[in-house]
Amino acid sequence: MSDPRFFPLPRPLALEEVISLSGARRATEEAVSREIRGVSTLADAGADDLAFFDSARYLGDLKATRAGVCITTEKFAGAVPEGVVALVSPRPGNAFVAVSRTLFPTALRPQPIFDQDGIAPGAIIHPSARLEDGVTIDPGAVIGPHVEIGSGTVVCAGAVIGPHVRIGRDCAIGPGASLIHTLVGNRVIVHPGARLGQDGFGYQPSPRGHLKVPQIGRVVLQDEVEIGANSTIDRGALRDTVIGEGTKIDNLVQIAHNVVIGRHCIIVSQTGISGSTTLGDFVMLGGQVGVIGHVTIGDAAQIAASSNVKDDVPPGVRWGGSPAKPVREWFREINTLKRLAEAGAHRSGEGGNL
Repeated sequence: MSDPRFFPLPRPLALEEVISLSGARRATEEAVSREIRGVSTLADAGADDLAFFDSARYLGDLKATRAGVCITTEKFAGAVPEGVVALVSPRPGNAFVAVSRTLFPTALRPQPIFDQDGIAPGAIIHPSARLEDGVTIDPGAVIGPHVEIGSGTVVCAGAVIGPHVRIGRDCAIGPGASLIHTLVGNRVIVHPGARLGQDGFGYQPSPRGHLKVPQIGRVVLQDEVEIGANSTIDRGALRDTVIGEGTKIDNLVQIAHNVVIGRHCIIVSQTGISGSTTLGDFVMLGGQVGVIGHVTIGDAAQIAASSNVKDDVPPGVRWGGSPAKPVREWFREINTLKRLAEAGAHRSGEGGNL
């Protein structure tokens, strides 16, 4: 349930608008009018809310829901309670999100903290910086020399944009984020506290200690990338660290120098990717995955949460474990160990206490 203090509802949506936005259709031909003023779960929804159902585990919630409109599949449309308008879609979750994005556009990216368009009092902007019309800068943000920022971009309070950084149009830089040695495309979201472009962890051992290696590359974020809160992306040492178009990175992710990530990847929280690793397009890494340096993960590969990747991963496969391996092989090993442990416990029980 949304709080109107934080996420104001621009206007209610008529049922026909919901149908148009979602691509869903009415489950029956019955002419019913309805207005939607919010979105909610099946259990919490009221008569003005939109909900959705796409998992049989929540069938009880569906049968008891008091939502005004529910989007579900053809299979479960008959279980929608009387008085609730049922809409049918092959992908109810996607349809629900399409409507939610229209109802709550301000929830899609960080908003100005000062609630003021344009350059707010207290923003520090170097005279050589170039800002297109329509840029919003909050108080306390620092924009360095020769920075370029495109129209529609918001830089929130306390953010630091270093010298010569370029940020495209319709981006959002969250409170307290810092971008140095970074080039940013269009429609990019950087959440609060993210750190982009700091030097990577590079040292050359010597008899006199560890010699710091100069990191002279950049960070490049292509269009529609999203970087989660308190994630870090180090600049390259000799080549750029690159995040491909449409890739989404969760909170608390570490990406080291020279890493190249393809298009439309998903990288979940607490994942760490070591230097000079390459990910193909549409790769998915679960939470707490560790990837050692200088390996390649192929297009559309999926790595299970808490896995440790130390070898190249072929395209299109599902791997898991530590060290990561094909999922079926990993499961066989787990089941074999389980059987051995159970057999050992059984033999120990037959022999009595030692």
